[in-house]
Amino acid sequence: MTAQAPAEAHITRDPAYETVAPDDFAAMVAVERYPRRSDAFDAIIGQTHDHFWDPHNPAYLDFAQPFDLDREPIMPLERFPELNCAATAHLDAATKIRLANQIQRWTMSNILHGEQGALSLSASLCDILLDPGAQEYAANQAREEARHVAAFSRYIAARWGTPAPVGPVLGGFLDDIVKSPIVYKKLIGMQMLLEGLAMGAFAGIHAHTRDPLLKRLVQLVMTDEAFHHKFGKIWADRTIPRLSRDEHERVEDWAAEVFEMLLFNLSSLAQRAYIYEAFGLDVAVLRDSVREAFSGGRKNALREGTNIFRVLVKTLLNAGIVSERTIHIYAAWVDVEGLQGEGDAMIGDAIAAEGIDYLRAINAMRRTIGQKAVA
Repeated sequence: MTAQAPAEAHITRDPAYETVAPDDFAAMVAVERYPRRSDAFDAIIGQTHDHFWDPHNPAYLDFAQPFDLDREPIMPLERFPELNCAATAHLDAATKIRLANQIQRWTMSNILHGEQGALSLSASLCDILLDPGAQEYAANQAREEARHVAAFSRYIAARWGTPAPVGPVLGGFLDDIVKSPIVYKKLIGMQMLLEGLAMGAFAGIHAHTRDPLLKRLVQLVMTDEAFHHKFGKIWADRTIPRLSRDEHERVEDWAAEVFEMLLFNLSSLAQRAYIYEAFGLDVAVLRDSVREAFSGGRKNALREGTNIFRVLVKTLLNAGIVSERTIHIYAAWVDVEGLQGEGDAMIGDAIAAEGIDYLRAINAMRRTIGQKAVA
């Protein structure tokens, strides 16, 4: 039997998150393991049927819906800092629309790559989580992430044909947490940071997109992500209060490092320089122009209710992962004091709840039709 990684490396404080090495299959078929199932995840596993959807069934999503990328931006032009600065003032309206939609292609492609990372990470948890309940939850999430990959693949194919390559920063981060044997990095990195980032991004898209297909797609994905987010919260509730000071600082510092990395990934124009160059724009000139146009105003823009980093930071605050040691890192970008007074509700929760009601109606209709066919 392969030796288990040291407990201090995993920072495991609850039996539900005990792990073994990924090649230790003997531990999975040990007879004493099966009755040790935790019931901590049964509620979110049992609610899976409430948010079932099929990206290949037009009853849920009609990928044949047309959208003219040459005439209309998927997201409003004012949502793109690059299109609201002096460096792009010379572009005509049609060119700005095409550029905006290519930037959106990059964004949607990175979302797709992030969903693939979530799928691979969830599958990797199935190999190491010893608790049967936690393992079942991870397998269930892997199934749901697989449909996200399928759905975003189909959306990108319908609008652009092929996705853009993964950005180097996001690609490197996904590679690290998928391969990492450290449980807290997997759970915080994916279930809290990336899922929190995704919920914020999807809320922003849902609020502003002009593409009805994309609006419905992100809502359906949010019905799943809201439950994935809860898995990370369960870990935090059972683990964070029981950490030593050194362990808490290790987790806290790593989360702050990832936050800054994700911030850079989304704000760095250099990562998508090839898009701007195709439109005759110099990325260095464009970057300086954006900085000049938004100096002093960026923080206010980031305080919008649907801001993606705002949701992520609130997740970390609610989990007790942020302390006075690191709060300044987040306060430079987000109104932390405002977040601390808001309670646990997330802006994506209402959108996900509406999506679940929509799915219940469709699924009830499908069951009725199926029963009549059998009769």
